[in-house]
Amino acid sequence: MPMLLSPSFLTLSLLNLFLHFPITALAQRNAATPVLSETTCQNTNYQIFLPPPYQNISSTICKPVWNTYEMRYTKNGDITTIILSAPYTVGWVGIGFSRNSSMVGSSAMVGWINKHGHAKIKQFYLKGKKQSEVISGKGELPLNTVPPSVATNGAEIYLAFQLKTDIPYGKQPILLAFGTKTPQNHHLSKHDDKTSIVFDFSSGRQDPASDGLMQMRRNHGIVGIIGWGLILPVGAIVARYMRHKDPLWFYLHSVIQFVGFAFTLGTVLLGIQLYNNMHAHVPAHRGIGIFVLVLTILQILAFFLRPNKDSKYRNLWNLYHSWSGRMALFFAALNIVLGMHAAGAGDDWKIGYGFLISIIIIAIIILEVLAYLKRSEKRPLHASFQMDSVPDPSFPNNFAKG
Repeated sequence: MPMLLSPSFLTLSLLNLFLHFPITALAQRNAATPVLSETTCQNTNYQIFLPPPYQNISSTICKPVWNTYEMRYTKNGDITTIILSAPYTVGWVGIGFSRNSSMVGSSAMVGWINKHGHAKIKQFYLKGKKQSEVISGKGELPLNTVPPSVATNGAEIYLAFQLKTDIPYGKQPILLAFGTKTPQNHHLSKHDDKTSIVFDFSSGRQDPASDGLMQMRRNHGIVGIIGWGLILPVGAIVARYMRHKDPLWFYLHSVIQFVGFAFTLGTVLLGIQLYNNMHAHVPAHRGIGIFVLVLTILQILAFFLRPNKDSKYRNLWNLYHSWSGRMALFFAALNIVLGMHAAGAGDDWKIGYGFLISIIIIAIIILEVLAYLKRSEKRPLHASFQMDSVPDPSFPNNFAKG
């Protein structure tokens, strides 16, 4: 079990908390009418700045899809008109259509404003993950003869295009991404953030299966934060600062860490289900998760192989147990941040995790100061300050006789 919380991992976690992590907004179903009004989205009169035929669309289905990203669409026969709006300052914004929620093999419409202030929109084929494998002007989207359009309105960018399909879109995996660097010669920079959803074009909402996966992803994060972000650090604090309550500290430490291990297993099982259903490509998060799980299992085995206090291997065991515990806590905290980034977690997750880390840091600082003061009181005086004993006075025994 972990014996000491590393201050370095706490600092790293806090620094990462202030990164930008948008959260996926789940669309809500309205089965009362086949065509929804735009009351669920921002009231923007896009007819003013978009060219025909997009400005002539009188009614659209509009749904929030990711943070403040909104997607409007309407169907007329075999033509589906899509308008994506997103916050924008610089860089590019893209919407991709995938077969399996994977970036590789998908086709995307990307819009941006170049350095001369000209609006650009092009289709890209994502052949691979390298920048050279993102091919401009290629793709499998069945674009209509009407040219796609892009325009800005205030702090938002609007991408509008039409798709012509014999079979109407139903439940479609959608990729959303943005980058903060303006494309040069139609070469896209790496995205700064992305997400994937399954949007049900037949009902104007996200697929219920997608909603279930989103809930599973949230549960994965919640269980992981409770286990690795709260329970296991508390068990480590008990082991470090309650040694004077022997053997109470040992029983508390053991019970708390076994409960934390149960939460860890729950997190791993949810992660396996997510990977099997979403096939999300997050190798760093998955790899670190496996590494942390191995360290946790080794900690459990170390508990059962704990040598006696009189054993000559006890000091080596203590070193192994404490440092492997610190390593596990460090990488677990790092993986929480990576998981939040991969899932597109938002301000509520960031504030909640930041509050949790802050409480732990404050508790450790207070306990460490108290422990230092207690050790200082028990420290003996230095030998140089000890008073030498005064020898018995000696007198001469042969005084002169007067």
